[in-house]
Amino acid sequence: MVELGRKSVDEAISSNKFPILLILENIRSAYNVGSAFRTADAFQVESIFLTGYTAFPPHKEIRKTALGAEDAVHWRHFPNAGAAIDAARAAGYRVMAVEQTTDSIPLQQLGSESVQKLALVFGNEVTGVEQSTIQLTDGCVEIPQGGIKHSINVATALGVVIWELVRSQVDQKAIIR
Repeated sequence: MVELGRKSVDEAISSNKFPILLILENIRSAYNVGSAFRTADAFQVESIFLTGYTAFPPHKEIRKTALGAEDAVHWRHFPNAGAAIDAARAAGYRVMAVEQTTDSIPLQQLGSESVQKLALVFGNEVTGVEQSTIQLTDGCVEIPQGGIKHSINVATALGVVIWELVRSQVDQKAIIR
């Protein structure tokens, strides 16, 4: 484990972060929330905003999948997505929903831009991002998909989107190694 050069919790908290904020709206599964924390830690995301009935730490199921990452990633809970979006905008973030709509842009188009204070709203495992929340955002981004379902698990989607945003900058910033 020493060879991996893992950071301590304190080092992770104080390390440079990508200016990405995740907003999780009414996520049913605390395991998905734990996975979001673990992914946010792996890719050094700035913060997670948990909204509505999304579980938040301390929580047994979050801890089981986050494996301690919930201690290293900044998070806040908001009563609803609108309040979280307001806080993100007040901090200078552009807000995009990760959702399939007639006007959504493909992820690779968003990924080609540099990451500059971007908040991403991920929705409920069954119903997605609520329409009322989409109307509060600056637009929607979707992961291009084939197959019959045209949907993937929210924790998986979160990982795909974050990696697409940070992959071109990993070597430039050298913060993930």
